[in-house]
Amino acid sequence: MEEIIEIQDEEQIFKVINDAAMRYKGVIPDDRWHEPYMPIDEVRREMKRMSFFGYMKEGELLGVVGKEPVKETTLIRHLYVLTKAQGKGVGSRLLDRVQSTVTTEYLLIGTWQAASWATAFYTKHGFELAENKDDLLRKYWDIPDRQIETSCVLRKKMR
Repeated sequence: MEEIIEIQDEEQIFKVINDAAMRYKGVIPDDRWHEPYMPIDEVRREMKRMSFFGYMKEGELLGVVGKEPVKETTLIRHLYVLTKAQGKGVGSRLLDRVQSTVTTEYLLIGTWQAASWATAFYTKHGFELAENKDDLLRKYWDIPDRQIETSCVLRKKMR
């Protein structure tokens, strides 16, 4: 049995994010990489700011995604799928779930420029690279300038 549920188990979210983020190692700039990729205290902080959904199959959490309303838009945050479950539609199902709940005009996702698989995934789902990514990252995210330099933003018009 498979289902997408709202999830609040910080340990499970931590496990999925850090397993999936290993794909970034050696791809994103070395000064942006650390282990764990997202420490448990950061997971806890993120959980206070957004809703997390999890894709469960046979009682195992295979993927997570956060949804965060910010100002007049909605951000997709932390869409990660366990390494063993990647390429099997889990990310698409999670993205569909978030999209079905969005009431704002735009849905935005920030990711690493070097993560070509991530930008390809979002483009496949109707997102477009935003030309004004620096402005968007400064307006909707709270990230350091170095991360702004090495990131991109994709957006999708929802209504």
